[in-house]
Amino acid sequence: MTAARSHVTTHVLDATIGHPAAGVPVILEHDDLGNWVMLASAETDADGRVEHFGPEALPAGRYRVTFDTATYFHEQEIKAFYPEVHIVFELSDPAAHYHVPLLLSPFAYSTYRGS
Repeated sequence: MTAARSHVTTHVLDATIGHPAAGVPVILEHDDLGNWVMLASAETDADGRVEHFGPEALPAGRYRVTFDTATYFHEQEIKAFYPEVHIVFELSDPAAHYHVPLLLSPFAYSTYRGS
């Protein structure tokens, strides 16, 4: 039996090589009255994904996903500009799934609301 998918998931793609970014440390936090509280930590799998990342259900609120890009690029022996990427988002529908993808390169990144 496989574990249920988390309320928040992520996927990291290395845009410079066109492949998933495996081994990226990732943290999920919740904003508790201006203080970030860690809910979960994980590392992207061989497909660049974190499917089991934090609770199956979360209340509405502000959340942050932090990607340790310095560790990833160090392993690739690449000097990068951004040592970490923070994506802050509003979880407004507690019934919806939130997928927070990251497209990554040594000198740029982008994100969007995934499905």
